[in-house]
Amino acid sequence: MMLHRRHILLTGAAAATGVFTTRRPARAAGRTLRIGYILPRQSQLGAGATAFAEDVAKRTGGRITLQQFPDAALGGDVELAKGVQLGSIDLAFITGLGLSTVVPDAGVFNIPFLFRDLPHAYAVFDGPVGASFSQRFAAKDMVMLAWGENGLRHITNAKRPVVTPDDIKGLKMRVPQSQVFVSAFQALGVDVASLPFPQLYEALRSGKFDGQENPIATIQAAKFDQVQKFLTLSGHAYDPAVFVMAPDAFDELSAEDKGHFAAAAKAGAAASRRFAAEAAVAGIAALQKGGMTVQRDIDRAKFAAAMAPANAGFEKQFGKALIEQIKQAG
Repeated sequence: MMLHRRHILLTGAAAATGVFTTRRPARAAGRTLRIGYILPRQSQLGAGATAFAEDVAKRTGGRITLQQFPDAALGGDVELAKGVQLGSIDLAFITGLGLSTVVPDAGVFNIPFLFRDLPHAYAVFDGPVGASFSQRFAAKDMVMLAWGENGLRHITNAKRPVVTPDDIKGLKMRVPQSQVFVSAFQALGVDVASLPFPQLYEALRSGKFDGQENPIATIQAAKFDQVQKFLTLSGHAYDPAVFVMAPDAFDELSAEDKGHFAAAAKAGAAASRRFAAEAAVAGIAALQKGGMTVQRDIDRAKFAAAMAPANAGFEKQFGKALIEQIKQAG
């Protein structure tokens, strides 16, 4: 029913604009699919997408290739997800914080200090919790292929060192399009607002925001160090990334090729994790050498306690059982 509904929507849109397209035949030789993501090729998302593309080409003997669209060329995370839903984009590698607007339950992963460390996060996404989200994606007209990584998120700003929760009060901070993050940072007393990622660099450069938060690899790839002075290694949230595919494009694959895509997506996911891990080590040193002041140690318990007033709302939104299942994983 969902595929039929989407076909009606797309056909209706084509009729309204006078533009019609011919669907690609199933299993066509030389087939090329488009995959979009918000960061440059030299990033954790780019590393994952490249490994995915190379593995697809290898496994299919070059019958199917992926054309990459980095740097938000097809839109931000929200636009990418909606494009996949409508079938106008074949594939996307979307960060976890962008998912909550289209798969609301994915917002649970945005809760600050929910994950103890990287091994805990991997246990969640590689285990029953991560697998259970396949049905949630399917209900929103997306095929979930594999969980990869955007990374541990850290705070940067242009005003002052942030060591304690009091230091961040009053700063103008951009957060992703996630109500969970908005609520959590408001609890810290931050002047917070959401903004799509493609607009962030200019907003920081112009002073619209004092600061933002992102993984180290993203801070480097987006060159935020050019417009931010202070880096706090808060690790306040783990941000996954996920390979998703348009159902129509997936259904056009043979059973064998569906298996190839699933395996290739896992290879891409692993590559994104490796890149993020390496960037977290080398990237911090490079950012510091480039002039950023790095605060390596914070009292995570104090930050978590300061954000605690938002927890009741999170339990009501996502269910205490799911949050506890995540906390107990690993």
